[in-house]
This record gives sequence, C-alpha cells and structure tokens, in this order.
Amino acid sequence: KHQPEPEPAAQRPRPRLSTTTNLHAMGCHSHRRRMNTTLFVARTAALAISILLSPRTICAFQTRQTSSLTCQHAGRRHHTTRGITHLLAKPSKKSKSKSGGGFGSSAGGFGSKKKSSSAPADPSKVRSVSGYTGSGTKVLADAANSFDRIRKLHGKDSTTDVYVRSPLNDESTFWFVGKVIRMVEGGEGDDELVGSVHPSEEEAMLSQKRLILEYAKNQLRPQNMGGPYAKGLELWSAPGDSEMDVVQNKVTLVPVTGSSRDLREGFNVKDVGYNPEIYVGEEKEKGGLRVVRDAEGRPVKPVFDIN
Repeated sequence: KHQPEPEPAAQRPRPRLSTTTNLHAMGCHSHRRRMNTTLFVARTAALAISILLSPRTICAFQTRQTSSLTCQHAGRRHHTTRGITHLLAKPSKKSKSKSGGGFGSSAGGFGSKKKSSSAPADPSKVRSVSGYTGSGTKVLADAANSFDRIRKLHGKDSTTDVYVRSPLNDESTFWFVGKVIRMVEGGEGDDELVGSVHPSEEEAMLSQKRLILEYAKNQLRPQNMGGPYAKGLELWSAPGDSEMDVVQNKVTLVPVTGSSRDLREGFNVKDVGYNPEIYVGEEKEKGGLRVVRDAEGRPVKPVFDIN
C-alpha cells in the first residue's frame, strides 16, 4: 500500500528584534564611530602642534622668513647713514684672520694699528682714520652726514662726481666711487660755514682723498683696486650728477693732483662731505658704473644717445 509522505516539520521562525531594539543598536554603533573619529582628530591635532612647537621646526621657519625678507630688499639702494654704518660694521674681535684689509681691520685697512712714519693729519682739515679698530665706519658716516646736510643747502652746484683709476689693473677703466660736496659762497647756509674760507672743488677732494681711496679698494671694488692693484690709485673728477653724460662719452674726466698740504689755512673738513657709491645685488660681483677713457681722461669712443 502506498504510504503518504510525511509533512515536513514546520520551520521554526527566526526571532525578530523590535524596531526599538534595532534603533538602539544602530545608535550605539554610530556613537562609537563618532567617538573614534573625535579621538583620531584630537590625537592628530596634538601631534601637529608638537611638531610645530619643536625647536627645529621654529628655527626652520625663522630662517625661511629671514631669507624672504632679504630677497625683498636685495635690489634696493640705501645711501643713508644707517645703511652705510650697517655695511661697514666692524668685524668681531674674536676673529684672528690676518687676510684682507677692509674697514676696521688690523691688516692695513681703515682703523688698522699699522704705524706710520708720517706726522698725523690735522683732523680739522683731513678726513682720515685714527689708530683704533673700527674707526673707518665712523669717519665714513660723518662724511655722509655732512654730504646730506650740505646737499640740502646748495644742491647739485656744489657737488662733484668722483672716479678712481687703478693703472696696475687697467689703465683705461675709471670706476665711479661716489660724490663729494662743499659749502659754496652765496645762497642759504653761509652762517653754517665752520672754517673761515669756502672750500674749493680741489680741497673737497684732497681733504677726503684717503677716505675715498681706502673705501674704494677695501669695500667697493677690491677685485680691481685692492691687493696688488692698490698702489698708485688715482682720483678723477666730473661735474656733479653727470653720470649719464659720462656714460654717453660727453664728458672728459679731470685728474685730481696735490695733497693735504695744499689745503688753505682757514679750510675746515666739516665744510665738505662724501657720499660713497654702494653696490647691491649683482653689482657686488660684476661691478657697478665704470667708463673707458684714455690717459688724459678723454672718451675713446664717439658720443651716443640713450633712448
């Protein structure tokens, strides 16, 4: 006889969580996720702050900031007394280097302790360096201050451009090294004259000759006027503020001859000043304004115009 197949046992239904229970479980899971995220963010922030506050990081940041500021000002000229004083700041006393001969050095430059057989120059007549280290800085600053003061009184008419030639380096190259100025008769400022005579153009040059030459060979262009080329340096002059005309070969340079012995009795060095040329940027390596002239200071090429 055919036996009927037994009916399959009824499957036990899976227990189901209530909606309230499901929401509770999901909420706990989301809360744990938020807690983990918060802890991660807090730990990351703490690590970043500790890195930023480390001495090495602070030092690197300061170095980068200083370099950026230096680059921003690298192309600017500073002809103020503050700029000159900073440029010619005397070296550290701890340095025992015997090389060089710059301002404030002990190797024959400005402010050196090198003994001289000649009698000391009269400080009321000549701007030179006294016998202590670093004095070149003060002398140059005094000359620049006098230049600014007299320039405001008498302007361009009392100014003379100065060039230096080093025959041992290049007989045909004349380097522009700055400007001298003098008190002139008439106009404003006659009551500010310190001496009893108004300086001549030659006296303005001769009274500051050593200052100009020492600055030129030790600071401005030692590559061409210092070291083996320092002997026999010559001063040449041109009208004040005539740099462009000189470059265009319109001006003949005039040699400056004589010495401090040629200064008159009533002359005082406070009635003259000197504004040194200062190189910035690429000029320090390649050099600044210089022109080509013959042995008499005359242009060797025809006049040309600059558009």
